[in-house]
Amino acid sequence: MPDSPLPTPAPRRRWWWLVAGLTLGLLGLGAGLAWHLLLRPNVPPAVDGPAYLYIRPGVGLRAVLDSLRQPGYLARPGTFAEVARWRGLGSRQHPVHPGRYTLPPGASNLALMQLLESGQQDTIAFTLKPFHYLFQLPRQAGRQLWLDTLALHQLLGDNAFLQRRYHLDTATVRTLFIPGPLRLFWPTPALGFLDSVAARHHRFWTTRRRAEADSLRLSPVQVAVLASIVQRETAQPTDKPLIAGVYLNRLRRGQPLQADPTLLWPLHGLGTRKRVLNVDKKVDSPYNTYRHKGLPPGPITTPFPQSLDAVLRPAHHAYVFFCARPDGSGFSDFSETFAQHKAFARRYQHHLDSLKIKR
Repeated sequence: MPDSPLPTPAPRRRWWWLVAGLTLGLLGLGAGLAWHLLLRPNVPPAVDGPAYLYIRPGVGLRAVLDSLRQPGYLARPGTFAEVARWRGLGSRQHPVHPGRYTLPPGASNLALMQLLESGQQDTIAFTLKPFHYLFQLPRQAGRQLWLDTLALHQLLGDNAFLQRRYHLDTATVRTLFIPGPLRLFWPTPALGFLDSVAARHHRFWTTRRRAEADSLRLSPVQVAVLASIVQRETAQPTDKPLIAGVYLNRLRRGQPLQADPTLLWPLHGLGTRKRVLNVDKKVDSPYNTYRHKGLPPGPITTPFPQSLDAVLRPAHHAYVFFCARPDGSGFSDFSETFAQHKAFARRYQHHLDSLKIKR
């Protein structure tokens, strides 16, 4: 009697399709999760300009995540936090690089992670403004940069360092600073800041400008010292070369400069006082150009490029006096003789007296 047939097993093909389906489903789920976490845009479109992430030196991942949780930075900050912790951002292998970073609109968590890991921070437009006294500079720089202001103050007071690195001293180092724009990293070391300023100074002093200074028998430092006086005397561009010519004529004749702004500098009155009194002319200081002939030992402010060029390219004339006009225009009247100058001065004083009476 033939053997009865055994039951036919279920086709293995069904199990294979089932496993394949589950696998594909899991892969699809994983791909979707990966897209959601890594590739989905997370930086919202810019509304009021680009968003900047500032990372201070020495901070860790928590500080970065706290900054990114601020409104307007990320659409889903929690997903970036997951990716950052998974990646180990802030660890020794993936350190947090300080700086200012622009958050590109539409960037994903992966793109943002790559940006922060690369350390490709932005430069910022730092504007160096004129200052009269050295102690004002660290405060000004610290408002725009993440900078060790104490270290900068110490470098500016280190005479041996200044002479060795910039061939200047604590009196003349202010000639290194030419007001204007600089491109700097937000976290900038004090020494790096000074070197950037020195590089701008070097670019300004071209071969042509050095030749112009030589023709006047002045060094670049002396040009800057005289330009600082011219700058404090007038804000009118057309009067600057005229006033520079007056002071150069006095220097050639061996006359004292008798520049009123130089009296206020040792009294710490620049920027706070408008008038010079007769008692100020008795101040015992090398900056008193009524008592001492020649240029003072250093500038009384940091001159703009226009003021420096006014000294390098002065107006050629025979004037040795000038006096502010009484119309308040900021222009001056120039004269060759003391008698003519006294007439202009009396007219100006009469104007001041009339203002007092009206008050």
